[in-house]
Amino acid sequence: MNETYLLTGRHALVCGASSGIGRATALALASHGAQITALARSGDKLGELIPELEAAGASGARALKCDLSLHDSVQDALDRLVLDVGPVHILINNAGGPRGGPILNASAEEFTHAFHLHVLTAHLLTRSLLPGMTESGFGRIVNIISTSVKEPIAGLGVSNTIRAAMAAWAKTVSKELPSGVTINNVLPGFTATDRLSSLKEQIAERRSIRPDQVEEEWLSTVPEGRLARPEEVAALAAFLCTPAAAYVRGQSIAADGGRLNSI
Repeated sequence: MNETYLLTGRHALVCGASSGIGRATALALASHGAQITALARSGDKLGELIPELEAAGASGARALKCDLSLHDSVQDALDRLVLDVGPVHILINNAGGPRGGPILNASAEEFTHAFHLHVLTAHLLTRSLLPGMTESGFGRIVNIISTSVKEPIAGLGVSNTIRAAMAAWAKTVSKELPSGVTINNVLPGFTATDRLSSLKEQIAERRSIRPDQVEEEWLSTVPEGRLARPEEVAALAAFLCTPAAAYVRGQSIAADGGRLNSI
């Protein structure tokens, strides 16, 4: 592999690494030679992932069981990680999206919880890990969010709001980060994950139609004609973490099979 794509000697913290896009991103970074700390609430799934990361090429792999909604526990975990392993050079902010539904049906508590889990957690992680990135002269922060940043998705009121807030936060942060440290957003389209399956079931129940009909409606808007594989989204996230992407900063880049209408 061309050395501009190698991450040997770099330590990546991947949030939500037990399944879906987070898991695929951890494996993609491992294939570039990074040392991986895989964070999630599910210890069992993380335990299964570690040998796969090592087999994929990770220079080291460890599991970190942690609930991102519990900020005091997150801070303690980060402090121990940096003390035991050393600085984190790559941060993948990735957390399960809010429950679906019309925005006018959402309570204030739903917005508050989602803002806490996504925006405030990302801010905590970034502030805590930035000193190590700055000292190393290399840092990559990648947020896995949604195409709703560019075009809101019907029936995902809270998610649309919070994802847009994440993108605005990241753009603001991009102006303040030192040279050599970048932040970017990956915007997955309809991707074959447990999260999408759950949303499909919710929408089908709410509209009294079959889940496969919901998926057909989605795919009718996707020129590629299929759902994305998590590995395809992960490939974009991994690229943004490499030295080759050093001049990409503050961007929101979609991997959506051509669904978005905006330029």
